[in-house]
Amino acid sequence: MRRDGPRPLSFYLLAAFFALFVLFLYGPTLTILVLSFQGPQGGLTFPLNGVSTHWFSRLWAGLGVVDIWAAFRRSFALGLVVMVLTVTLAFFAGLAFRKGFRGQGLLFYTAVASLIVPSIVVSLGIGLEFRLLDDAIKALAAATGWSVLQDHGTVMGLFSSGLGAHLTWTLPFGLLIMFAVFNRFDRSYEEAARDLGADGPRTLIHVVVPIILPSLVGVALFGFTLSWDELARTSQAIGGRNTLPLELQGLTTTVTTPEIYALGTLTTGVSLVVIALAFSTYLWLQKRRARRALLPGT
Repeated sequence: MRRDGPRPLSFYLLAAFFALFVLFLYGPTLTILVLSFQGPQGGLTFPLNGVSTHWFSRLWAGLGVVDIWAAFRRSFALGLVVMVLTVTLAFFAGLAFRKGFRGQGLLFYTAVASLIVPSIVVSLGIGLEFRLLDDAIKALAAATGWSVLQDHGTVMGLFSSGLGAHLTWTLPFGLLIMFAVFNRFDRSYEEAARDLGADGPRTLIHVVVPIILPSLVGVALFGFTLSWDELARTSQAIGGRNTLPLELQGLTTTVTTPEIYALGTLTTGVSLVVIALAFSTYLWLQKRRARRALLPGT
């Protein structure tokens, strides 16, 4: 609709406020991106002293005693596992809550309560739980003399306590998204599929999943990105092998060169690549499904 006359002052005030808000959100990331391309003599502040990829090459060579690439691989692997589990559990939990069952209210509030409890408290609780489990295993080993139990080390680790800590953060978000999706889901699609002879699994695979696929992609991205940069919940529950955010926190007190900015740019780039791959995969599936729908006999 065409607008006659000048815009009111309130429009420009709100536009300026929105611009400042966007700058507040993305300004730090853009600043780190720019400073990561400092020259060899560059520092941690403006102005830039040359432009190069020197600090990325230094980062590629390693950061002294810190094995940054091992931490990178651990965080990436943990993020992928958290992503898969978050999508799977949130999807089937959404189906279960949609049907309804006894005790669903208590289970829902228990799951969502994880978002309310401070992250460091959750981390401390999980760490204490696994330390008590280690003590119980050691006591059992002393009582029975089983060598397998005596040499077990600790059950705390990346894919045990660390995985549990991350799921307490990602699963509630996945559940809330699935609840919103299924509350708006039109059951007539499933009824039409059953009228055409489809059983429950076929209806789920060929009707429900394709319709809610964008939401599942969103849950997957939530799961990965929340795990990828999680710090507080990991700090006391990860065991002896740090993730990338923990190493990054430790480096802030020792590294005084733009290498730390190069690492920040790299981690941000990984998040953007994962988002781009997920979105591209979704578009490819949509085009593939549209082409199949146009084929005769399908």
